Amino acid sequence: MTAATRSEHDLLGDRDVPAEAYWGVHTLRATENFPITGMTISAYPHLIDALAAVKEAAALANEELGLLEPRKAAAIVEACREIRDGKLHDQFVVDVVQGGAGTSTNMNANEVVANRALELLGHAKGEYGFLHPNEDVNLGQSTNDVYPTAVKIATVFAVRGLLDAMSVLQDTFARKAVEFRDVLKMGRTQLQDAVPMTLGQEFSAYAVMLDEDRSRLAEAVLLIHEINLGATAIGTGLNAPAGYAEAARRHLAAITGLPLVTAANLVEATQDCGAFVQMSGVLKRIAVKLSKSCNDLRLLSSGPRAGLGEINLPPVQAGSSIMPGKVNPVIPEVVNQVAFEVIGNDVTITMAAEAGQLQLNAFEPIILHSLSESVTHLQSACLTLAERCVSGITANTEALRASVENSIGLVTALNPHIGYTAATDIAKEALATGRGVAELVLEKGLLPAETLAGLLRPEVLAGSGRTPA
Repeated sequence: MTAATRSEHDLLGDRDVPAEAYWGVHTLRATENFPITGMTISAYPHLIDALAAVKEAAALANEELGLLEPRKAAAIVEACREIRDGKLHDQFVVDVVQGGAGTSTNMNANEVVANRALELLGHAKGEYGFLHPNEDVNLGQSTNDVYPTAVKIATVFAVRGLLDAMSVLQDTFARKAVEFRDVLKMGRTQLQDAVPMTLGQEFSAYAVMLDEDRSRLAEAVLLIHEINLGATAIGTGLNAPAGYAEAARRHLAAITGLPLVTAANLVEATQDCGAFVQMSGVLKRIAVKLSKSCNDLRLLSSGPRAGLGEINLPPVQAGSSIMPGKVNPVIPEVVNQVAFEVIGNDVTITMAAEAGQLQLNAFEPIILHSLSESVTHLQSACLTLAERCVSGITANTEALRASVENSIGLVTALNPHIGYTAATDIAKEALATGRGVAELVLEKGLLPAETLAGLLRPEVLAGSGRTPA
């Protein structure tokens, strides 16, 4: 049996569309033209919700200004609210990466909203004489103000999830810092023994880095609240009546609960992707520092017998198909890979923003795709690292203490009391003979035993207590 269809018309002619589809001919052509990633925009629920919010706000503004019949406006608003409640997301079928500056995404939204609104008005899908995707749903709009506005709203809501995930990871590191506050170990610079510290100090640094990055991310997201809705094609507001931009912004702010502001210069705002570049740069910063922390976890847990072996990561799966008993640091490894992806996405976003020409940037679809992947994957990575790795880390306390006692780096703590020259001689002899620093200092009578014991107290070595006089 042949599936039922309906005929729709556009600039290029007539095409048959599946009768049950809420999307129409513009969406059909886009699905044929852009078989790029295999990932449709329905994979980005924040974007779909944002598009519906923009269409709802536009309908309310147009009704308020007397441009849209109340009956049509009410149907459009109800259709948009259904979409924001999670319905019809499967009807957003265009590939996320597309030519046309997001026109296919905008038309996909226009058609879905129009056809659902038609049903609510008692008409069949495709009966656009009663309510039209362009003339009614897209009234007073252009892809060039709808799409970037929706992308910004989607980004704001996505970033909230990332901020929460970073907070979870930060708290997990902070709890470990408290747990390990009295565990003495050697600090290292350039992978060489440096001076003593506590494992708690090491883990607290990871928590502080996350806290700093959360602050930077919160700052960056503030720039995303500036929108260009009402700019229409290039920022001049052509085909949008006086008062539309402010009315649409006001309704959109009420719908989303966001403190949205209209850009002071809509021509500039329509072509400028600087806020996305800034956001991506902060995401790259988060990725770089998160990856560095994971590098440390892999190094500190290396072994278990032929590496540093200072900490133990919780075993979560067998590590090898050939080496029995091997367990790998798979959670830090997957987070490293997410970080590499985010860094690559930042390059993509940078090039896409730079490639804009004159009054429009045609490459915002790849910016959306890259930015969304960075945010959502970092969110998952933070939660996975916290729950599957950091929360279960244990310390090899005795081995850590022994490494301090056997390290020539211990002599640095004695430097102010025995002098640099004597400390250097002690270090050389300890390295050559394998004897302990404290043993040699006592043997040579450089410090009384009681003074030496005070200097080598854990809280003094780690800088958390005052050095004895």
